Amino acid sequence: MKWSKFVVLGMLSAALMLVSACGNAAEEAKQVVPAEEATPQQTTPQEQKDIAPAAPAYTAPLTGMPLDEPLTGRPLAVMVNNAPAARPQSGLTDADMIYEVLAEGGVTRLVAIYQSHMEAAKIGPIRSIRPYMIDLGESYHGVLVHAGASNDAYAILQRQHKEDLDEITNASRYFWRDKSRKPPHNLYSNPEKLLEGAAKRKYAIEDTKVPGYSFYKEDETPVSGESVSKLEVKFQLSNYKVSYEYDPASKQYKRFVNGKTHMDLETGEQLKATNVVVMGADHKVMDEVGRLDVDLQLGGEALLFQRGQMIRAQWIRRADDIIRFIKDNKELPFYPGNTIINVVPNSPNFDSHVKTE
Repeated sequence: MKWSKFVVLGMLSAALMLVSACGNAAEEAKQVVPAEEATPQQTTPQEQKDIAPAAPAYTAPLTGMPLDEPLTGRPLAVMVNNAPAARPQSGLTDADMIYEVLAEGGVTRLVAIYQSHMEAAKIGPIRSIRPYMIDLGESYHGVLVHAGASNDAYAILQRQHKEDLDEITNASRYFWRDKSRKPPHNLYSNPEKLLEGAAKRKYAIEDTKVPGYSFYKEDETPVSGESVSKLEVKFQLSNYKVSYEYDPASKQYKRFVNGKTHMDLETGEQLKATNVVVMGADHKVMDEVGRLDVDLQLGGEALLFQRGQMIRAQWIRRADDIIRFIKDNKELPFYPGNTIINVVPNSPNFDSHVKTE
């Protein structure tokens, strides 16, 4: 069979194109790297920053904990009994802030500030209020919750028309007595009832201007201090000796009273704090009963304990503000979490009330 010249040339051209295509495919196949052998894509520092976890949209003013929406509820400032017969108390694990302060006769009382956790089923036992406890509660814009008051405190509450819920005079229906405990260490309430009582008395239950603290961010370098794992705080009486032990696992301080675990009656949990403060204030005896005036305006020495470190600081108080803690004229941030503040007398001297290990 004879092939025309044009047919032969066409067949040769097609063959060359087929060989060329096969060669290119083989070359491309050589260049493909299996997925498991591929080099991971490197990200630049800026890209890493861009994909880092986003900061929370909102945080709680008193704890710095993340929130999905703004916290606008008004705080409750509850006077909690701390007599030996009143322990263990209920609801303290839900408090954002707790102040331990002297009352009279060497006993201490707890001023518990609630805002971000209003789920407690039971808070107490609840006891009476003093003028400086009014001051502490109001500094957080709190509704004052108590059962009775000293004469001076009643004078302030009534003459200045303070917004309070008193089991004795104006809000008994929002409290109850627990028959399993002996009076006067058996008076309780809960946030639901107290907020109902506040609304009934036409107190505001929303507040968008509650003063808050500054808190460390994850990438922020903390202020350095002295390594301390244990501290003991003595107020006056030997049976009101409080101690804290730092737990590296939880990054919190476990609280003890007279060497025994300070427990919450309802949950069975030990009281803990992310931040612990000891601050010194001038105390003055006002009458033969031993009632006190505690100066919470002047400022003074303070010790801040956080993450196993002790930082020597000062406390200050500006008009219409909460107590703040500073070092080198800068406010010391807290770590996000709850805080316990222990207010001790300046006499005989501040350091005599604190021991550390």
